[in-house]
Amino acid sequence: MNTSNLPGLIQRFFTDRLLVQLGASPHTVAAYRDAFRMLLQFATKSLKRAPSALRIEDLDVSLLGKFLKHLESERSNCPRTRNNRLSALRAFFRYVAIAEPAFSLQCQRVLAMPSKRYERRSVEFLTEEESTALVAAPNTETWVGRRDRALLLLALQTGLRNSEITSLRRQDVEFGAGAHVRCLGKGRKQRCTPLRTDVAAVLKTWISQQAGQASDVVFPSSRGGRLSADALQRLVSKHVKTARRSCPSLIRKKVTPHTLRHAAAMALLRNGVDISVIALWLGHESMETTQIYLHADMQLKQRALARTTPSGIVPDRVPSR
Repeated sequence: MNTSNLPGLIQRFFTDRLLVQLGASPHTVAAYRDAFRMLLQFATKSLKRAPSALRIEDLDVSLLGKFLKHLESERSNCPRTRNNRLSALRAFFRYVAIAEPAFSLQCQRVLAMPSKRYERRSVEFLTEEESTALVAAPNTETWVGRRDRALLLLALQTGLRNSEITSLRRQDVEFGAGAHVRCLGKGRKQRCTPLRTDVAAVLKTWISQQAGQASDVVFPSSRGGRLSADALQRLVSKHVKTARRSCPSLIRKKVTPHTLRHAAAMALLRNGVDISVIALWLGHESMETTQIYLHADMQLKQRALARTTPSGIVPDRVPSR
């Protein structure tokens, strides 16, 4: 075998293994693609070789361990995201173990790399005031500002996942009576999410001002392509920084694109929407996933406490000295 043919292995992994053999969803392919893009950038910088010159032997446990550490320390990824990247690498090396048995020992060592345990914290979400400040942050005098305002409004109202937002196409948006957006979520499940009147109006204006086809993405990059995960993160970070000037409570929060999904769920919950409906709204396969929002909202717990019956116990008197 040509040991320098790492690019060929990666290409066959995506085209043959993921698409043909496993029939992976577009979201899975996109997530794996992002993982390998970051890995190749890291390996190129660490080994000082072009991606085309990298060999499969270069992706050993030592380099991959440094890459995972880089994700947490320099890219500020949480352990859960780090574990998702590791899952992509494991899938690749399982394929390599079958396609190129000569590297079985290396594959075995990589597959033995453990996932990182982490503490499940309460979800971070935005209040109504914080969401309003964030939506008001973009400068709508510019093309980018108008795009960003429409995107933030849609994310905060619908709770679409990051990949669902960036892959949304014009043909997936319906206006008029029963305005909604369609998306293909996890597990290849298609769902429709209704749009508020104000959100539909902003979205309709934005789309009508853009030339293009029905198959074009709703929120393109400045070059006309699909927004990357990093670009979406930079977009949100930029406007959060601006919104902090008018809403100081945002200073204490780490806001990511996924935080907007949490904000949408909490807004529904606080407006009395049943948790089972929220699960359908967000595309959760299990109700257990949606339960995190019940634990996150202290106001709900305080209202529940207010409905409880007092115990009738009289507090002990503090003896005088």
